[in-house]
Amino acid sequence: MMLRRGFILFLPRLVGLLVVACCSMSIVYMLACTPKGDNQQLGLPRVHSPTVKEGYEATLQEREEEHRNYIISLKKQIAQLKAELQGRTEQLKNMQNQHLDSLDTQFDHSRPEKAQANLLAFLRSQVDKAEVHSGVKLSTEYAAVPFESFTLQKVYQLETGLTRHPEEKPVRKDKRDELIEVIELAVGSLNKPDGVSKAKPRVYTASDFVEGIYRTEKNKGTLYELTFKGDAKHQFKKIVLFRPFGPVMKVKNENVNMADTLINVIVPLAKRASKFRQFMQNFREMGIQQDGRIHLTVVYFGKEQMNEVKSILENTSKSANFKNFTFIQLNEEFSRGKGLDVGARFWKGNNVVLFFCDVDIYFTAEFLNSCRLNTQPGKKVFYPVLFSQYNPSIIYGHHDSIPSLEQQLIIKKETGFWRDFGFGMTCQYRSDFINIGGFDLDIKGWGGEDVHLYRKYLHSNLMVIRTPVRGLFHLWHEKQCLDELTPEQYKMCMQSKAMNEASHGQLGMLVFKQEIETHLHRQKWSSKKT
Repeated sequence: MMLRRGFILFLPRLVGLLVVACCSMSIVYMLACTPKGDNQQLGLPRVHSPTVKEGYEATLQEREEEHRNYIISLKKQIAQLKAELQGRTEQLKNMQNQHLDSLDTQFDHSRPEKAQANLLAFLRSQVDKAEVHSGVKLSTEYAAVPFESFTLQKVYQLETGLTRHPEEKPVRKDKRDELIEVIELAVGSLNKPDGVSKAKPRVYTASDFVEGIYRTEKNKGTLYELTFKGDAKHQFKKIVLFRPFGPVMKVKNENVNMADTLINVIVPLAKRASKFRQFMQNFREMGIQQDGRIHLTVVYFGKEQMNEVKSILENTSKSANFKNFTFIQLNEEFSRGKGLDVGARFWKGNNVVLFFCDVDIYFTAEFLNSCRLNTQPGKKVFYPVLFSQYNPSIIYGHHDSIPSLEQQLIIKKETGFWRDFGFGMTCQYRSDFINIGGFDLDIKGWGGEDVHLYRKYLHSNLMVIRTPVRGLFHLWHEKQCLDELTPEQYKMCMQSKAMNEASHGQLGMLVFKQEIETHLHRQKWSSKKT
């Protein structure tokens, strides 16, 4: 009994001793097995130790191994990040495809009732998203979409485009039809019975229309606000209409192979051998070296400077090993339309893309691809809007020297303008050019023939692609308007000459140059007095 009681009293002590022993062993184990931290220095052998060299080598090897393992770890992390990025990209593509497929399903014509309901819901959501009922916060003053105003007779516009008139009658049929439709719809809405008033309603007509404003948000729709005369003086009726844009829908998905699509660049020329030398430098770099799928046809008028031009062409052919060129000489007065027409009809090979070009044009290899991609036989012709260079001596007159040509080819409002009144540089398949009837050969000299051809294409069933392109430049040169031109041609030539020199601001600085110099002189004189 006594022994049992003593064992019971000794048991707690035994347990305590075991706990202390376990803790001690754990601490010793942790101290022995804990790896050294990254910042902990490795123990180096003492300098007087006989194994100092081997110790240093072992330390360096250990450090080198640590760095090697660290680099391997970084490479693994980079590979994981690349794989994750690729996976995210694939997910995004799948989501976009699913969105397009859902739109196709949503507006499936096999279920017209559901498709119509979904379409109406989508169009209502476009109204809610547009800036119709309330404004939205904009980051800068340039983010605001301006309105344009209109009356029954005229449109007052900011983006004047080709006409360059701040006010005009709606020339374009689509714009004219659009505004007439909007006014008629507003009149119909005003004349619709409201079902409340028993008095005889007033009948509104288009003559009651005072003015309207409209603007288009590209991804939502067009907002119209129309004002009509009211029932009394100083009273008006206001109608707000919105034309929502439908959803983006996939129309076509196709592969386009342009590897074997040849472009025949046709250049009519008379004299101007120095300009032709500059043109051939551009043609060699962009056409021969970078693109390689190109043919050059030069139609030369007269014999003056002809040998020099042929020599430039032959030297380029030898140095660049380029044989795809044709030289045609005509003993007659220069006619741009005649030269292009002769060059196009001279081609005897398969159907080819024709690029009608001038000797004062600079193009890039990217433009040549745009020329191919925007033409299609029997369907599309390409009329690019090129960027026309201002007079470099005016633009860079305050500089020490005029930059090189490549440095001048910058698309900015100080360096040039979109030549939206020019239709001379164009790409089309030869079959379309022949079928449309070619140029009007009765037009002589400068201007007119390009507009005539352009109108032929507009009157046909071919689609005319008209867009600014960043890889096509008209190089500045002094323009001479000859007395032999007709009054209409001479006027066109002088207008083109005036626009080629400089921007309004730069020309203004020239006009007021004397006043500016006088002001600077006064400022300098007054500063000396003080």
